[in-house]
Amino acid sequence: MQIFETEQGRQIAYHHTPGTGPTVVFCSGLKSDMEGTKAVHLEAWAKARGQAFLRFDYSGHGVSSGRFQDGAIGDWHEDTFAVIDQLIDGPIVVVGSSMGGWQALLLARARPERLAGMVTIAAAPDFTEDGYWASFTDDQKALLESQGFVAMPSDYDEDYIISKRLIEEGRDRLVLRAPLDLPFPVRFLQGTDDSAVSTETAIKLLDHASGDDMRLTLVKGADHRFSTPECLRLIETSVADVLNGGQ
Repeated sequence: MQIFETEQGRQIAYHHTPGTGPTVVFCSGLKSDMEGTKAVHLEAWAKARGQAFLRFDYSGHGVSSGRFQDGAIGDWHEDTFAVIDQLIDGPIVVVGSSMGGWQALLLARARPERLAGMVTIAAAPDFTEDGYWASFTDDQKALLESQGFVAMPSDYDEDYIISKRLIEEGRDRLVLRAPLDLPFPVRFLQGTDDSAVSTETAIKLLDHASGDDMRLTLVKGADHRFSTPECLRLIETSVADVLNGGQ
C-alpha cells in the first residue's frame, strides 16, 4: 500500500500494479474500500495477465484520511481525478461499482480523452437525489435541515450517515440531467435482485447515455454485491472485452 496527498490535502491510500496499459482503475462504492472482493479479485486477474491495475480508497473510506460523514460526491470526484492525474500515465479503463459507477461517469464527462473504456457494476448515478432525497419523508427532510444529517439503515454495513452536504453537493454532480457521451466501449452490469440499485436505473442509464458501443448485461438473481464466482467471471470478461476494443 502507498499513500499520496491530493491538492486538497487529503491522504489517499492506493495499490498500484505495474503492467501493460491501459491501466485498469477500480472505483469502489459508497462506504466500500479497495479491499473489497471485486477490487482484490480484479487486481489478481490483472496481475496474471500483466495488465496495469490500480485500486484506491476515497477520502473518508478505508485507510485514507478523513471521516465518511464529512465527504461528498465532489470530494470523491476530486480524489478520483487526483489518482488519474498524479499516479497514472496514458489511457485507462475505469471499472466503477455502485457509487463508483457514478464516479466513472463523472470521470468520463471531465476526462474523456483519458478513457479507453468503462465497465460499471450496479452503477448508481445521481443516487443522492433520485435515491435518498426522493425517498425521504417530510420528517427526514426536516431532520436533515435541523441536525444536518439523517441515519439510513444499510443491508451491507452499519447505518449510513447521510449529511445535508452530501445531498446538496450531489446536485452539482448529477449526470442523468444533461447529455452524457461515452465515446468508447462501455459495459454496464446489473443484477436483477439488487435491493440498492434497481434494474430500472440501469436501463435509464443505458437509454440516457450516448455512444457507439454500449451494452447492458442483466444477471438474473444477482444482488448488489455482484461477487459470486459467476459474477466475478463476468466482470473479468467485460473488462477484457473493453481492453480488446469492444464491438
